[in-house]
Amino acid sequence: MVEIKTEDEVRSMRVAGRVVAQALAAARATAAVGVSLRELDAAAAAVIRDAGATPAFLGYHPSWAPSPFPGVVCASVNDAIVHGIPSDYRLADGDLVSLDCGAFLDGWCGDSAISFVVGAADPEDLSLIADTEAALARGIEAARVGNRIGDIADAIGAFARSRGRGVLADHGGHGIGRAMHEDPHVPNEGRPGRGMKLRAGLVLALEPMLIRGGTDDYRHDRDGWTLRTLDGTRAAHSEHTIAVTADGPLILTAA
Repeated sequence: MVEIKTEDEVRSMRVAGRVVAQALAAARATAAVGVSLRELDAAAAAVIRDAGATPAFLGYHPSWAPSPFPGVVCASVNDAIVHGIPSDYRLADGDLVSLDCGAFLDGWCGDSAISFVVGAADPEDLSLIADTEAALARGIEAARVGNRIGDIADAIGAFARSRGRGVLADHGGHGIGRAMHEDPHVPNEGRPGRGMKLRAGLVLALEPMLIRGGTDDYRHDRDGWTLRTLDGTRAAHSEHTIAVTADGPLILTAA
C-alpha cells in the first residue's frame, strides 16, 4: 500500500534525512588511503548514535539475504555495485567507493547514497560518478505532481543509456517512510506516462546504480549481500530521499 505523508510528516522525515546526510559526510571525511571500511562504518555509526537515531541497515534481514546485514553503511568498492559489507579492507589509492546509509529518527526513515574516489582518481571513474549524480538529478526533477513513476524511470534510464552506462538489473528506488522499503517500486528505466500518478506527499528514495560499461548484469558475492559487476568494471551509486510536493520535489537527505 502506498502511503501519502502529511506536511508535518514530511518535515519529520527531513530531520531524519539530515542525520543520514551527516553520517555519510562523516564517513566520507574519514575515507583515505589505508583507512578500513570498518572505520568508515564507525564514523557513520557515531553520528547516528549522537543524533539519537537508529541505523536502518544494521540487522536488516530481507528474505533473500542469508543473514542480517552486519553494518551501519553499505560500503561497496570498485566492482561492488551495492550492498557491500564494511570489512577490514583498507582503501587503496584510486578506489571508487559507494556508501549507502539509512537511519530512523522518531519513527521516520531517511536513505541516501554517495560515490567518490579515494586518492588519485581515474578520470573515467569521475565521469561515471558525475553521470550517476546527473541521472539522479533528472529523476528528482521528474518527481512532480501529475507525472507518473514511469516518467522518473525514463528520466534516469534514458540519461544513463545516453552516456553508455549499464543500469543495474532488477533494482531501483522505492517508497520510504515508517519503513525503509515501502511501495511503490521505482525502476531506474521505464516508459514515460506509465505507472502510478505522483501525488503531493508521496516520499520516494531514488537511487540510480550505474555501471561503467554497458552491461546491466551482476553476480552475488560469497557473502550473499554484495552485488558485483560480471566483468569487473566499476560502478557508482547515488541516492536521495525526496518528497513530491505541490511546489516541486524536495530533497529530504540534502546536507
